[in-house]
Amino acid sequence: MFQPTQFGRDNQLRARMLITMLGLGLLYGVFMWVAWQLNPMYLTIAVVMVVIQFSLSDKMVLASMRAKVVSSTDAPKLHQMVDDLCMKAGIPKPKVAISDMATPNAFATGRSQKHAAVAVTTGLLNLLNDDELEAVLAHEISHIKTKDVVVMTYASFFLIVAATLSSFLMFSAIFGGMGRSRNNSSAGSIILVALLVTFIVRIVGSMLVATLSRYREFSADRGAAALTLKPMALASALQRLQDSLVITPKQDLRKVESMNAFFILSAVGPGLAELFASHPSTTKRIQRLQQYDQQMAFLR
Repeated sequence: MFQPTQFGRDNQLRARMLITMLGLGLLYGVFMWVAWQLNPMYLTIAVVMVVIQFSLSDKMVLASMRAKVVSSTDAPKLHQMVDDLCMKAGIPKPKVAISDMATPNAFATGRSQKHAAVAVTTGLLNLLNDDELEAVLAHEISHIKTKDVVVMTYASFFLIVAATLSSFLMFSAIFGGMGRSRNNSSAGSIILVALLVTFIVRIVGSMLVATLSRYREFSADRGAAALTLKPMALASALQRLQDSLVITPKQDLRKVESMNAFFILSAVGPGLAELFASHPSTTKRIQRLQQYDQQMAFLR
């Protein structure tokens, strides 16, 4: 019988999560110091946003995807799969949600293992068979097991807070700060520095999150293989999703672009520069899953 201890511990993932959070914390601290120099109100806004993020992060992510929590009566097969996988992984059962969207995808979110949620779209439910669906759910459960979904939730909201405050800074520069700078050159200099820092924070922060996101997808694929002992079921699901996303209307993909880092498969496509890509290529992921399948042959 599969034991939770067989899931394995990914030290590389833990190290990357730590580096990402330290890096974002440093960037965020610098950003807040600059914002404080402009107006203490910005610090108050940031604190309020962080508190809201901490208490409502999972609900906010679900709401952004129009995903509704469903009961075991509403989706018995989905709940049974999640029950079985959580038992194998040794974690509390997350909330189960379904997003009424034609774009096939799945994601996990939450501020802790006890406050987590797994969601799938109706497009995914209509596309995959039972083995493939179980493999995708196992991938999402793996994110919760390793707690990388918690780091991604906070990291993503850090960037949202920075982006929101940067809008205030820009507003100050255009309607307030530049006017003051004619009488006080130091005010204009501070605003220009603030805008530069904002740009650096958003670029470097996005690179840190993307780097963690790419590796965590490999880690969750490995976790799904360990939970189901069916690596090729996940490989098949990834290929189906990739093929389906190619023919999905671009306007549908744009609707979910802000949630891309949480998805099992990128909804943006392969056009992004590698430094900012949130997912490794599907080809590389399938190749690794094929290797896992060979390694696990003796277990089946």
